[in-house]
Amino acid sequence: MGITKDEITLTNAVDKGNVKRGLMDEKEIRSVTVTAVADTGALRLTMPESLRRQLGLEILKKVPATLGDGEKVQLGLTEGVEVRWRDRAEITQAWVVDKECSVLLGAIPMEGMDIMVDPKNQRLVGVHGEEQLGILY
Repeated sequence: MGITKDEITLTNAVDKGNVKRGLMDEKEIRSVTVTAVADTGALRLTMPESLRRQLGLEILKKVPATLGDGEKVQLGLTEGVEVRWRDRAEITQAWVVDKECSVLLGAIPMEGMDIMVDPKNQRLVGVHGEEQLGILY
């Protein structure tokens, strides 16, 4: 199985809320489209510090984490960021890495958008086809 990448759009969810409350203009919403690595071994959305600053996301707290190479670090955990893949969106928090790294689309936002990795074709697909489903257990 290879590396699966796809384009996602990240938007500052607080900015979107501020627009709805009339506190800022819609054209001020900070958003960026990036190519992310779909990483089913990662829990959350993960981004470099430079992208966090570009989106204007605040760090809510620091959390202990272990990187893929075994290094123990403290990562920032952001306020809400909207992750959009095609016509699906999920608001989640992101881990922030101090050094430059790829954006990782982890299991939590993928589950929220009802998408998964198709390992044979190395692409993201809807778990339940083209229609996003909300499932309660």
